[in-house]
Amino acid sequence: MKKLVMLAVAILGTTAMVNAQTTPAQTTPVKEAKAPKKEKKAEKKAKKAEVKAEAAKAEAKK
Repeated sequence: MKKLVMLAVAILGTTAMVNAQTTPAQTTPVKEAKAPKKEKKAEKKAKKAEVKAEAAKAEAKK
């Protein structure tokens, strides 16, 4: 009977050590990258005005 108990303890102990978790249980989730926001109409108009002004300056220099 004693040998049977020792065998059970050895098997359960070995199983516990094999299944022991070596890494932390909870890892911090990685944040997802946010998609860039769409430009607003006012910003688009301002950019177009800048491009037109630069084009006009380039034409005037010629």
